[in-house]
Amino acid sequence: METKLEVNRAGGRSRLIASPWHTAIVLGVQFALSLRGYLRSGQLRAAINPDRMSIYERTILFQWLVFVLVIVGVRLHGTSVYVVLGERWKTLERFLTDIGIAVLLLIASVMVPSILGPHSQSTGDPATQFLLPRGQAEIAGWIALSLTAGLCEEVLFRGYLQRQFAAFTNNAAFGILFSALLFGAAHGYQGLAKALLIALTGVILGVAAHWRNSTRPGMFAHAAQDLLGGLMPHR
Repeated sequence: METKLEVNRAGGRSRLIASPWHTAIVLGVQFALSLRGYLRSGQLRAAINPDRMSIYERTILFQWLVFVLVIVGVRLHGTSVYVVLGERWKTLERFLTDIGIAVLLLIASVMVPSILGPHSQSTGDPATQFLLPRGQAEIAGWIALSLTAGLCEEVLFRGYLQRQFAAFTNNAAFGILFSALLFGAAHGYQGLAKALLIALTGVILGVAAHWRNSTRPGMFAHAAQDLLGGLMPHR
């Protein structure tokens, strides 16, 4: 059993961190959840006062269930969970370095949609308007949702799927690109244009995860971006 984070290479070829059948299950579950979110988003946007707390709670539950599914598959394959969670910080310098990288990733993830996307703000976008929190209870729910997404989605897309598809193809670039496309597809309820921008953000996060050999900077940046996206319009 592996006890430390490593690139998972043997003879120059990437090794799988979980069984192919497990990856097929994860992809099937993720596809079902993405399709469910896409189909329900139209109904929720049409609702006069959607139950946002229920949306947050269900999303948090599903993301943690997928997280557990990923961890179980990784452990059954004999791989250390730190391969998908990121290596433990052994020095203050490494911790501060990851925080600095996270800040740069956050800046990039905010600037890219601002430059390439529509000029309208998310508060005026019907694709996301129904999700934004209103009131203290919903703000608390949004914070929990953002922290969950930062951890669980980075583990799924960058820690697990990116490594798996890099190993399937022996091509790190393909792993980064394909996991980013899946990341964008998971946010398809926001429309094609935004899903493509989110996929581009996924590429940025994927490159950082591959370079740093850790998902932790991406976790910080992802959670912070989601927090800002929901809380900045509310004063």
